[in-house]
Amino acid sequence: MVKIADIRKIARQQGINSWKLNKTDLIRTIQRAEGYSDCFATAGVRTCDQFDCLWREDCANAFSS
Repeated sequence: MVKIADIRKIARQQGINSWKLNKTDLIRTIQRAEGYSDCFATAGVRTCDQFDCLWREDCANAFSS
C-alpha cells in the first residue's frame, strides 16, 4: 500500500500541486500527467491488465470499499 506522503512526493516530482487533493484525485492526476488513463479506483479494476502498475493494490482495495 502506497502512503499518501509517498504519493505527494511523486506528484511534486511531476510538478503537480497536491494541495487539497485526496488520495484518489491525486493518483488520477498523476496518471493523467504520465499519459495513462485515470482509472484508479474505478470499475476498470475488474478487468485491469496493468500488473506492473504502482497503484494496483491500492486501486483494488479502494474500489472494493
